[in-house]
Amino acid sequence: MRLGFATLGCPGAALDDVLELAQGNNFTGLELRAAPDEFTNTGLSAAERRELRSRIEDAGLEIFAVSSYVKLCAVEEQPLEAHLELAADLGALGVRVFPGDDADTGTDGPSAGEIRALDRVTSAPREVPILLETHDSHSTARQVAALLALLDTDVPGHQVKALWDSSHTWSHGETLAESYALLRPWLELVQFKQADSKQDYRPVAIDEGDFPIQELLTVLDGTDYPLSLEWELKWHPHLPPLAETLPAVHAWLGDGSVR
Repeated sequence: MRLGFATLGCPGAALDDVLELAQGNNFTGLELRAAPDEFTNTGLSAAERRELRSRIEDAGLEIFAVSSYVKLCAVEEQPLEAHLELAADLGALGVRVFPGDDADTGTDGPSAGEIRALDRVTSAPREVPILLETHDSHSTARQVAALLALLDTDVPGHQVKALWDSSHTWSHGETLAESYALLRPWLELVQFKQADSKQDYRPVAIDEGDFPIQELLTVLDGTDYPLSLEWELKWHPHLPPLAETLPAVHAWLGDGSVR
C-alpha cells in the first residue's frame, strides 16, 4: 500500500518540515489540509502552485488529496471549483469534501441536501475527482454508497469517489469488511487513525486504542489504495506529535504492509 499522512497532524508546519517528516519516516504520500493558515490554500498564485508541486514531486511524494472543508450537501460559500482547480494545479489525486447534510428529516428519497449535492456535482469541473468522506451526516459506508449510487443515476460521468474514513464507519457499527464491500465501486482513498472505543471512540496515541488495524489490512489485502494516517492533532492537542507517531505507525501496521 502507498502510505501517507494528512497535514492535519502538523497544523501550521512549514513545507520543509512536512517533507522532512515524510522522507524521514518512509511515508510517500500527503493529504494537504487546505486553509488560509496553511501552505496549501486556494489563494496561492500560479507561480506558488508550481513551486509547491515541484517541491513535493522532487521529494518523491504523491499528493493523495487536497483536504478542503467543502460540504457537498450544505448551503454554504465554500468554493468547490477553486479547490478542484488547486488540486489540478498540484497534481493531486482529488479533493476531499464532507457531506454536511441537514439533520435527517425521516423522509423517503433524497434529502434536500442530497439534491443540492446533485446540482453542485452537475456543474463541477470533472478533471479532478471529488472525494466524498464518510463523515458527519453520512458517517457510514451505507449512507455514502447510497448517495454515490444516486449520483451515478442522475449525473452520468460525474467524478465523485469515496474517501473511506475507516474509523468513522467502524465507530458507527459497521464492520470494516461491510464498509469496504459497500464502498468498493467508488473507493479511491482510505484513511485510518487510532481510537479508543471504550472512551466514545476518542482519538488516542497509537499504542492506547483498539481500532482493528490488522482487520483493515486484511480487508485491503491485494489492493493498491492509498492509505493515509489522519492524525487529528489540530482538533485533539492531547495527541502526540507526528514526529513520535509516524515511527510507531510502521510497527502498528507490521513490516512489509506498506511501501
